[in-house]
Amino acid sequence: MRTRARRLSANLLLLLLAGCGAEAAADTPPTPAPVAPEIPAAAAGGVCQLLDYVLIERIVGVKFDIAAAQKVDKTYTCAVQSMGAPRPDLVLSVTVTQADAEVFQEELIPEGGASVKGLGKAAYRQVRGAGGTAGPGVEVGWLTADARLIVLRYTFPTGQPKSAADALAPKLVALAKEINQTSV
Repeated sequence: MRTRARRLSANLLLLLLAGCGAEAAADTPPTPAPVAPEIPAAAAGGVCQLLDYVLIERIVGVKFDIAAAQKVDKTYTCAVQSMGAPRPDLVLSVTVTQADAEVFQEELIPEGGASVKGLGKAAYRQVRGAGGTAGPGVEVGWLTADARLIVLRYTFPTGQPKSAADALAPKLVALAKEINQTSV
């Protein structure tokens, strides 16, 4: 009988300990999600120096926290995204050009692009629908006073309606005007 009582006590003790372990595990807070480093977009170099996360968030309403710069031939590019998400993204490209305002308006405005006033020597904005692995997007392109072609493009994640891009277009133009002010 004593052996049976000991086994029962041992089993009861094991059950209690197992329950305490489960409670302790339940009380342990989950590991926090990784936090993006507080490194400014300008730290990526190149034309990322023209972008500022706070300015983008204030005007566009989207928080970005990582940036990468690239140079291919005479085109400098900066892409910003949110850590761990391929979209949305914002891409800024700058290329030296010999085009003047007339050539820009006749040759460089894409089909469906609408003229934008008050931005550079000539400018356009274009809203495009979703395609492939990307959602809809907005593009603003302009010719600067110092002969640079600048294109600012925002791409939504898939599943977003084109109306979201339509609503974002004026905000992206406002951001382009800010960038134009800082790049001159």
